[in-house]
Amino acid sequence: MGEGRSLAETPTWSVATVTTVMVAVCFLVERSISRFAKWLKKTKRKAMLAALEKIREELMLLGLISLMLSQTARWISEICVPSSLFSSRFYICSEGDFTVDDVFGSGDQTPLNHSTLVGWKLQASSQQCGPDREPFVSFEGLEQLHIFLFILGITHVLYSCITVALSMIKIYSWRKWENQVYPSPNDNLQARRSKMMKRQSTFVFHHASHPWSKSRILIWMLCFIRQFKGSITKSDYMALRLGFITNHKLPPTYNFHKYMVRSMEDEFHGSVGISWPLWIYAIVCIFINIHGLNIYFWLAFVPAILVMLVGTKLQHVVAQLALEVVEPTGPFVGTQLKPRDGLFWFRKPEILLWLIQFISFQNAFEMATFIWSLFELSAQSCFMKNHGMIAFRLFSGLFVQFWCSYSTLPLNVIITQMGSKFKKSLLAENIRESLHSWCRRVKEKSRRGDPADRSLARLETARSTCSLGSTIYETDETNTVASGQLSRSLSVASLDDLAVVDCINEPSVKPIDDQKV
Repeated sequence: MGEGRSLAETPTWSVATVTTVMVAVCFLVERSISRFAKWLKKTKRKAMLAALEKIREELMLLGLISLMLSQTARWISEICVPSSLFSSRFYICSEGDFTVDDVFGSGDQTPLNHSTLVGWKLQASSQQCGPDREPFVSFEGLEQLHIFLFILGITHVLYSCITVALSMIKIYSWRKWENQVYPSPNDNLQARRSKMMKRQSTFVFHHASHPWSKSRILIWMLCFIRQFKGSITKSDYMALRLGFITNHKLPPTYNFHKYMVRSMEDEFHGSVGISWPLWIYAIVCIFINIHGLNIYFWLAFVPAILVMLVGTKLQHVVAQLALEVVEPTGPFVGTQLKPRDGLFWFRKPEILLWLIQFISFQNAFEMATFIWSLFELSAQSCFMKNHGMIAFRLFSGLFVQFWCSYSTLPLNVIITQMGSKFKKSLLAENIRESLHSWCRRVKEKSRRGDPADRSLARLETARSTCSLGSTIYETDETNTVASGQLSRSLSVASLDDLAVVDCINEPSVKPIDDQKV
């Protein structure tokens, strides 16, 4: 009876009420996710559907962690270790931060001295572990840890969804520029070339006319300033689009905007959830959060520094592409942009996306820590005493997250397309499915030894299209697709032709229009 009434001593109506509320809330969340999944499947957004499945996995992981902590908390709290292993050096709060009210609940805010606190701890632990021994982690501490991990997981998922929503809003605002780029039926070839050169000259002038752009050091300062002037302009979008299409030998009518949207959805699928490196980072932060270091205050500067670093690098990539057009020397001389992996750190454009994902997690960690401290700890605890520090951390985290979501991430989506490779989302899902089915039928016919399809089998042997689900790397000679090779003569236009041939062989598949790629 000292710990409260048992279930046998509780009225059945109160037990039934609590059960009904919990089941109803869980059922409502589950059905909402299922309906959203059906809508994504109906609209053929496979990347977003995979991301939703990953969110479900994250919720299952959080549920498993919650179940394990709730079932093992009492057992862990009964593990006793020598008191000599505990030192106030590793406490989150110093001994001076504890008050009489925190220990005895008497409402007295008088700070405790060292002897009083140690005496109270020994008296409390001796009732359970005996003299000179203490619980490895107290039952109350495990309950607070349980709540913190749950809040961290939920906050990170919400931050990821908000980040993608803001990024999509920004990217969809560029769709009007994509509609303007298509040539008019009345324009001749000379008029089209004139418009193209005018757009590219505007882009080059904007990024290469400043005197600082000629210096290898000052250009970084210039790019640092430019990131605060907005995301990209119309001339930037047109020039980057043209550089991507020219580098990968795509038709001029290729819908670059839809490719970016599909690419963004694929990246969202990879960024949802807390990966094991992020869990390790969170554990390290918990371990080094020792009183006197104010580690959470200093960590609040990390997202701001990283988001400015990423924004500066993205602007530097654009400036370097523009300078290569106007500079008369160098290995990349010409009138067209020369996208390649060498423009990025360690020849890996994906590093910038990893940094953005870390920024989002760090901001979610900051918010989760604040929410947990607000509801689990007293207002006078060491977490909540410095109101100015708390206000700075919250404002900094929210502002950096908004700036990263609405400006830096959309900029990263378009500029990282300036690498040497394009992603599987280059082709629409229906075209990829048609090519996969065509490849499977060719293999089946080649096994049967059908003489009418031997030429088609030889084409399949030389040009494997079964690996279009992977990233396609551009080289000077061939496009390497996973284990097979897709020869240069098999361009995207010819891929569409193959898809049309496939549609002729399979009446159930509708013809594919180039405009829908």
